[in-house]
Amino acid sequence: MKRLAGLIVRSRIAIFILFAAASVYCALSLGRVRVNSDLTAFLPEDTMTRRAIAAMKDEFDSLASAQIMVCGVEFGEASELGGRISAVDGVASVGFDGGADHFADGKALYSVTFDGPGNGERAVKAMEKIRDLVADRENYISTKVGTDVVGKLIGEMAGVIAISAAVIIIVLLFTSRSFLEVPVFIVVFAEAALLNMGTNFWFGEISTITNAVAVILQLALAIDYAIIFAHRFQDEAQKNPDRREALTNSLAASIKEIFSSALTTVSGLAALTLMQFGLGRDLGLVLAKGIVCSMLTVFLLMPALLSLFPGLLKKAEHRSLVPDVSPWGRFLTKNKFVFVVVFALILPFAVVFSGRVEYGFTESAIDELVATDERKASEKINSVFSPDTVLALIVPAGDPDAEREVITEVKKLDGVKTVTGLADVELAAGVRLTDSVSPGQLPSLVSSLLSSGAAGGLPITGAQITALLSQFEGQINSLFRSYAEKTGDKEGMEDPAHFSVPIYNVLRFLTDDPEAQNSLGAAYGLLSGYLNRYSAQLRLASQLQSENLSRIVITSSLPVQGEKSEALADGILKLAEEKYPGEALVAGEVTSARDLKTSYNFDSKLISVLSALFVFLILLFTFGSPVAAAVMVFVIQGSIWINFAFTYLFSNHPCFVTYMIVSAIQMGATIDYAIVFMTRYLAHRKESDKREAAVGAVRESFAAVITSGAILTAAGFIISLRVSDVYVGHIGIAVGRGALISVILVLTVLPQLAMLFDGAIKKTTFFKKASDANKIENN
Repeated sequence: MKRLAGLIVRSRIAIFILFAAASVYCALSLGRVRVNSDLTAFLPEDTMTRRAIAAMKDEFDSLASAQIMVCGVEFGEASELGGRISAVDGVASVGFDGGADHFADGKALYSVTFDGPGNGERAVKAMEKIRDLVADRENYISTKVGTDVVGKLIGEMAGVIAISAAVIIIVLLFTSRSFLEVPVFIVVFAEAALLNMGTNFWFGEISTITNAVAVILQLALAIDYAIIFAHRFQDEAQKNPDRREALTNSLAASIKEIFSSALTTVSGLAALTLMQFGLGRDLGLVLAKGIVCSMLTVFLLMPALLSLFPGLLKKAEHRSLVPDVSPWGRFLTKNKFVFVVVFALILPFAVVFSGRVEYGFTESAIDELVATDERKASEKINSVFSPDTVLALIVPAGDPDAEREVITEVKKLDGVKTVTGLADVELAAGVRLTDSVSPGQLPSLVSSLLSSGAAGGLPITGAQITALLSQFEGQINSLFRSYAEKTGDKEGMEDPAHFSVPIYNVLRFLTDDPEAQNSLGAAYGLLSGYLNRYSAQLRLASQLQSENLSRIVITSSLPVQGEKSEALADGILKLAEEKYPGEALVAGEVTSARDLKTSYNFDSKLISVLSALFVFLILLFTFGSPVAAAVMVFVIQGSIWINFAFTYLFSNHPCFVTYMIVSAIQMGATIDYAIVFMTRYLAHRKESDKREAAVGAVRESFAAVITSGAILTAAGFIISLRVSDVYVGHIGIAVGRGALISVILVLTVLPQLAMLFDGAIKKTTFFKKASDANKIENN
């Protein structure tokens, strides 16, 4: 270690060049990091939700939507306003039928679907126009149109980091020994964070949750490393006037301690990477990489920085502001089992209560910690109109009769309000969009539609219809041949006169393909008014059928989470499987919640066991005593149970990832507090009895535990108070509360447990120097 430390200290210039190059590389790479805000993308690939969503992304465009409630209107005014909203450019459809689902007590609810994605210019402009239309009335709008979810979260986290940085500086000034430590720490932290963020693109993409919390958690988790090294250096500098030698000796002594601390943290994060739910792997890898970056930055960059001004660190020393807690240590030894008894009484309740927490598996089921306008609007709308639960049934395209039968049967299921599928959409009485027509049938169909008023009130005379058909009949074969060429249908190319095509396909072809329009010549000019009138509706219909898939949309009155909703999803799938065996898929918040819940039930148990096991094994070989390792793990595991017992007692409904992520972080990170205490306790036991050892260990570990604990606690609580994202907010509050509980237990329960199991620790220690063993035995 001394040779390695000496090489690092001597290579100051090379290290500065290395970090300068790495900083440039990482700064330029920040823009290459892709962030995914869709949590379902992290579900196992074999889940139905993941497969259905992947199929829909490949086959269908994503259309934005909005729920708009306008208050204080008569029904006539509401209908007129609905028409004005539907006429806005960029709006594909407006759901408003005047029934109880859309009008009640002077309040009108419009379900608006746009003809493009929520971040598209057309949808954003359309939403602005709609806001202007309803501005003179009390209104509530629930939509994500125009909302940059990732950008908003980044902005909120920037504020969190700024506030946390101020808190960290105050804490460091309180617990540091030299004023110069703080700027050195800041440079080291900033460099480690840059290295981690700039290499996240190595993983392809990361989640918004990981992108948001990684920096602040990395800082909070790894702050101990810089503090340990700085204090080691100052202690060594007081004994050794040769600054380079003091730097070498302190670094050599710090490497083992910091590496052991980092290893326990990484082991807890490693458990996250084994989760079925990919978010655990995502967050675990990024944070583990962050710990490695922090450790390397402390090992390499920090010695180089300290070597630049070795004398200034000494000159900038200030009186310690950390109080002498020896009286507290003596109180613990005199009342040696008080906190152990209290802990033993609380723990069974904590275990039971933590197991009763009701987690939310959809965003709407998760309690909001920071109120947002959209959530307020959604809750207001839901207080007047019962919210619908939407499911999508995906089946192979090409069999409209089978699709129509499935739609008919699904409508009979309990809890179903509406079922919409292309096979059930009528252009006119008895004429469906999926009906097939041949060139010989199309003119009479057009005549029937135009004559029956299906043209939507377009001014078209009988003479125009006759003229249209006479021109249309002359070009119809070329139209069908053109369609066959586009779709690669050999039969249609060879014999277009007997080639049958679904009406919907013909209409889409005419709407989207300029060559098809040219093939009709002047006839298209008469048809274009009709086609343009319904172009938005045809685009919306394109969301129900693609080249390969048909999508049937079901709305239900049942809640998203619950056995009845899951039974409905199963019932829909069973009916579809009768017509499409092995090919049907059902997706929606119901199936997503169920898949996430299934993943959680497995992952939560896995994380609890593996994080504790990994940390126990590392502690076992670090301290050489299974009893010492078990005591430390038991205390931190107890803090995790108590942490989530508070969640239950406060009747909170956190996001489901909270327990899995926080328990791993809490076990992997706050175990360091226990390590700091136990290391000093066992060191003092070589020279004194267990009571004095406990007093000395409490006194010497207090500053390190309080510093790290206060920073992690502050960071967690600040996140929960400043970030509107429900997933990130609940992770923040649980991390902060867990760190605080761990600090309290390490400074109260652990010292008394160490004294209680002192004899067992001595007897079960399987490697130690003979001289050390004799000293402990004699005391």
